[in-house]
Amino acid sequence: MDLTKKFGTLTAVDNLTLHVNDGEIFGLLGPNGAGKTTTVRMLCCLISKTSGSGKIGNYDIGNKEDSLKIRKIIGLVSDNVGLSENLTAYDNLDFFAKIYDCPQTQRKQNIQRFLEMLGLWEKRNVLAGTFSKGMKQKLAIARALIHEPQVIFMDEPTANLDPEASKTVRDFILQLKKEKKTIFLNTHNLDEAQRICDKVAIMNTRLRAIGTPQELERSVSGRKTVIGLEQEANDVVLRALNKLALKNLVSEGNTITFDVEDPDKENSPVVEAIVQAGGHVRSINVVGSTLEDTYLKLVRK
Repeated sequence: MDLTKKFGTLTAVDNLTLHVNDGEIFGLLGPNGAGKTTTVRMLCCLISKTSGSGKIGNYDIGNKEDSLKIRKIIGLVSDNVGLSENLTAYDNLDFFAKIYDCPQTQRKQNIQRFLEMLGLWEKRNVLAGTFSKGMKQKLAIARALIHEPQVIFMDEPTANLDPEASKTVRDFILQLKKEKKTIFLNTHNLDEAQRICDKVAIMNTRLRAIGTPQELERSVSGRKTVIGLEQEANDVVLRALNKLALKNLVSEGNTITFDVEDPDKENSPVVEAIVQAGGHVRSINVVGSTLEDTYLKLVRK
């Protein structure tokens, strides 16, 4: 509640209040410098808060004894992979599993399981220092999960991955959700957030909005009508449309787009104007705004 972090006179996170449900994929969206990474570091007990409060489960991030307990039940994929490059992929995971006191049988099973799921099992005996950025990122994800944490924080987990590897990681995250894990995801990838997140928050130092992707799309921007024409709109058609004073009218090629509040009432006069001006309507669709529209509008505020 009201979680705040200041660095001198700079306020990085300002009175942030949010709730993440168990077993949920929660996306935190915002531009560079918005406070996303700082928020994760506070929640992971890596840096102290300036004021406010925060809990992971029943543990308080501001309590020294609780902070040690929190670190045992969370996994972190940070923006810096921090692998031991002179160790193999297998030995990197084995080393971290030992730190968490994982039994030998569990260590072996988890190492094989996560490396296989992320497509790295065949590279298990290769030095991590020879890996590509994408492979290192996937190995860091496996490392964060090796002790089977209940809550996983991921800071831009697909940032260095090609499309195929990104899909592997997204599928992996969805599999973790099936296993009732809670995933806190920092990302700039709006398409990724829309695909996999149950709920998203948009922040820019302060929290700007929170809800499901669909709720945010509806809450900030209204609906649009998209009309497809048989041919590109000519000057006669455009003059007829301009007389209607449509909101945010855009004509691109064979497509005409404008904002609507009541499509049933507002679309008919537009279609009639197009036909009377000699245009031929091929299709009419009403669409909501995208998560990108919402994000840009909120961040610019």
